[in-house]
Amino acid sequence: MVDSDPRLAPRGARGVLPLPPTTMTLTSIRPLTAADEALLWKIFYHAIHPSPGDKDISAIPELARYVAGWMQPPTDMGFAAECAGTLVGAAWLRCWNNDERGYGFVDEAVPELSMAMLPGHRGQGIGTKLLQRVLEAASQRFPAVSLSVTTSNPARRLYGRFGFADVGEPEGDSIVMLRRF
Repeated sequence: MVDSDPRLAPRGARGVLPLPPTTMTLTSIRPLTAADEALLWKIFYHAIHPSPGDKDISAIPELARYVAGWMQPPTDMGFAAECAGTLVGAAWLRCWNNDERGYGFVDEAVPELSMAMLPGHRGQGIGTKLLQRVLEAASQRFPAVSLSVTTSNPARRLYGRFGFADVGEPEGDSIVMLRRF
């Protein structure tokens, strides 16, 4: 994992990122580029809620596939939310094949959504705007979008408001959800 942005350097045992003040307002939602891979690693840490001590998620193949080689597959797409030039959240899509699947895999033609907001910026509507933007863009390229979420995650309500529906039964504490266009 590359730590090129000192504002996002991990601190502490769990890799918690320093947070900008929560009074900052959203200043932009911009497309992610290949140059954003290091930033995606930082934000992805908050999407997966790792166990204490799981600092290097890039070493876990089942997780690394969500970010490694960002924008190399032509189907990769996503957006970053920034407040005063600081990354506070991201939502991105990646398609899988039958040999390499994400946790929310439904079909090779359906990308899986990954999304995270830094803790100090949750509950302010930024994630809603980010999700809206990524789904608008996805609707022009894909038949649907899937995701995997823990059943207790408060974001599950947000996904439901955007038309995601459960697919099958929960596996453990996670469920796959699908939004068709």
